[in-house]
Amino acid sequence: MGKDAVIVEVPGPSGERAVRVSSPDRVIWPEQGITKLDLAHYLVEVGTPFVAANGDRPVSLQRFPGGVDGEQFFSKNPPRGAPDYVRAVPVTYPSGRSHPQLVIDEPAAAVWAAQMNTVVFHPWASRAGQSDDPDQLRIDLDPQPGTDFDDAVPVALALREVLAEAGLTAFAKTSGNRGIHVFAPIRAEHEFLDVRHAVIAVSRELERRMPEQVTTAWWKEERGERVFLDFNQANRDRTMAGAYSPRALPSATVSCPVAWDELEGVDPGAFTVRTVPERLRDVGDPWADMHEYAAGIDTLLEWWARDLDDGLGELPFPPEFPKMPGEPTRVQPSRARSTE
Repeated sequence: MGKDAVIVEVPGPSGERAVRVSSPDRVIWPEQGITKLDLAHYLVEVGTPFVAANGDRPVSLQRFPGGVDGEQFFSKNPPRGAPDYVRAVPVTYPSGRSHPQLVIDEPAAAVWAAQMNTVVFHPWASRAGQSDDPDQLRIDLDPQPGTDFDDAVPVALALREVLAEAGLTAFAKTSGNRGIHVFAPIRAEHEFLDVRHAVIAVSRELERRMPEQVTTAWWKEERGERVFLDFNQANRDRTMAGAYSPRALPSATVSCPVAWDELEGVDPGAFTVRTVPERLRDVGDPWADMHEYAAGIDTLLEWWARDLDDGLGELPFPPEFPKMPGEPTRVQPSRARSTE
């Protein structure tokens, strides 16, 4: 072993695994002085809740060979030399192409990913063994310019109530930046397009109740100073940073699960690679029992059908998606007007 590598012992379901971490002193977050070895130790400390939230799912790795200020790229397929405890499963992308994608089953796999310069982990909303059918309904609350995290909090609380009306139990986490991610565990009995429609339905319902605070407008020029409910994060192969995943931001923040009764007092900037392990020791994992509350989305699909009857149809898909049935034009309104 070279001088520039260390062995990190990682507890797991099969006992400890020795994971080699090269260039341990490489600085990943320059402003915080947090190194690659610090990141590996963080993933060891949060290993159990991290795997509970992100494991057994196809996952994309956002990798930064030179630290968060440098170049980045995404890995979906297992890189050469992946250890035998890192597996892959075939998934189908929006193009219809199928390809193997990484799966994390134990903390050692996450530490190995850090050895491969991964900073952000992006898990799918579906399980590895049933990748076409999500078992999580996810809604990304994205504060637009002129709004911030504090504006997203009352929206998240109201969204929780609307989901409860539809028979779903909501869980929240900080995005690691200015937003909030609201998840609801669901039974894996519908494919991605149905779940997208359920997300649109609940988002529209919340928009009707909070029109001054909430928007589902896909085009930025139409959103105003409101919190955007990003329904397109519900699509196949569209992901967000996983629970307990670090973010590639100067402050080394973490996308951190929070209890509903603490959300109004939360400072998202306080949840970092340095602080989250102690938080877990003090308060535990607010998402520990999430999937005991899995429920169906039939009520939300009824809302979707109601809105269709009222003339509210499909919303735009991301530009990399093929044209979808019933989808409106992908030309932003100002450009459309300029060609009239």
